[in-house]
Amino acid sequence: MSQVGSFNRPIKLLLVNQLTINVGFYMLMPYLAGYLSNNLAMAAWMVGLILGMRNLSQQGMFLIGGSLADRIGYKPMILAGLGLRVAGFAMLGFAQSVPSLLVASALTGLAGALFNPAVRAYLAAEAGERKVEAFALFNVFYQAGILVGPLIGLTLLGVAFRWVCVVAAALFLVLLVLQARALPSRRGAGDEPKQSMLADWRQVVGHRPFLLFSLAMIGSYVLNFQVYLGLPIEVRRVTGGETGVAVLFAVSGVLTVAGQVRLTNKVKARWTPTLAITRGLLLMGASFVPLALAAGLPSASTNRPLSWFEFLLAMAPVLISTVLLTLATMIVYPFEMATIVNLASERTVATYYGFYNTLSGIGIAAGNVLTGLALDTGRSSGFPALPWIALTVTGVVCATAVAALGKRGSLSSKAPDADSEITPAAAPPQHVAANSR
Repeated sequence: MSQVGSFNRPIKLLLVNQLTINVGFYMLMPYLAGYLSNNLAMAAWMVGLILGMRNLSQQGMFLIGGSLADRIGYKPMILAGLGLRVAGFAMLGFAQSVPSLLVASALTGLAGALFNPAVRAYLAAEAGERKVEAFALFNVFYQAGILVGPLIGLTLLGVAFRWVCVVAAALFLVLLVLQARALPSRRGAGDEPKQSMLADWRQVVGHRPFLLFSLAMIGSYVLNFQVYLGLPIEVRRVTGGETGVAVLFAVSGVLTVAGQVRLTNKVKARWTPTLAITRGLLLMGASFVPLALAAGLPSASTNRPLSWFEFLLAMAPVLISTVLLTLATMIVYPFEMATIVNLASERTVATYYGFYNTLSGIGIAAGNVLTGLALDTGRSSGFPALPWIALTVTGVVCATAVAALGKRGSLSSKAPDADSEITPAAAPPQHVAANSR
């Protein structure tokens, strides 16, 4: 991780920030459903409502969180988000009623909507021309938190779920104090906003190249989310247990932490950003081919546990898919984040991130429903490969769309700032303006 030392102090702080955020989040959230259903004896629909409230409040507020970050600065929004996480996680440990649990869940989601766009915009602004390298490191710290968090949570769970919540809240409180003291203030280009928030949103929605790129990338989030949906379902089908799910997350996390920076450096030296994203999306789609080929294999028997050899044999297609999907995400993510910045107005980078995250969240929700329908339809119709083929096609369609945008020069079309005064006659062609940066 020697590359971390080559960045300035704010970027180092942001990397530690994201690591700690994910440690705190993943030491609690994977066990929340079990606590609600077992300890509080809640019905499944009620558990789903409480968990869904977090996702709804986060995805629904991303755009507002990003816009506020562009107006009042990145640091205040990061600190506000951390503060809400402290309150939300503390409430989850002590709340007993449904209304209070809903409020706590909403607070944890709103927290993410406030600090996520701000952190990414801050990172992009500080990294400058090294955005791709910075986001590669960001993903390493992000995945390291996902690896460590559940292990800490599992240890504390042996004492009580309340301790998981208290320690997670305390972790966010410590991070809040440290970031308040050590993180320099930062905001987008310009001292004061030149137009209303609504005008900023119209500018984002009206920026056709960015909008098309955002729509083209929605499928990638549906594919990537299969680590949480389709792949665990397949693991349970072929092994009859949960052990393989933990193996999937471990393989994905270790691979990212160990290889992200090296892979990004190699890809950056050989491919253009558009080519990297396109080939990464193709690999995302191809990662589901092993599952399509193995879809006809029988489900695990419930009469006896699998031997280690049988377990590894049953897990082989899912593990291959996990490795390929992880590698594809490692290829795409840094260039995807940098492309958003390149397309955005310098003054409203966080707003662009917020809108992008909102679209991605909507896409994930719709994609989950469609994937679930494909899984059910595949089983009932005797064509179990259906969902995996559909996901493969999704990857190809997304890659084709991004390649077409790149060929047209759309991924170099930076949005004008509100205070830009370029007349149509004086405005250079988009590809010329992009090449001059």
